[in-house]
Amino acid sequence: MEKYVDGFVIPIKCENIEKYRKMAEKGGEIWMEHGALAYVECIGDDLNKEKVVPFTQIAGTLDQETVIFSWIVYESKEHRDQVMAAVMADPKMNDTLEMGELMPFNEKRMTYGGFKTLVYLLSKEKEVTE
Repeated sequence: MEKYVDGFVIPIKCENIEKYRKMAEKGGEIWMEHGALAYVECIGDDLNKEKVVPFTQIAGTLDQETVIFSWIVYESKEHRDQVMAAVMADPKMNDTLEMGELMPFNEKRMTYGGFKTLVYLLSKEKEVTE
């Protein structure tokens, strides 16, 4: 069954990871509330592999930075558009950061795109959880 996925690659200063995690937890709750099927945020751990282009290079990380890799799953592109509109209109989105706080990363360096799934498999025996 084809799904639709928004994917993100975000270079972030290591000192801002906890602030990002708190923001992402609040944002993820809002996305799920409005119908996203899954919301996943990952922090780089094993990024500089030999014989391939390193994630740090793709993300353009600087000193003292790592990479956030995240994705949100939807039923379809149309469903994504509906969820996104609802999320952006939700007043709780303004509460994901404390008043006056800036995003914990440089939004101009974030990479984002929408993707049709090519293969989408889930375990039939286990519920997908944390």
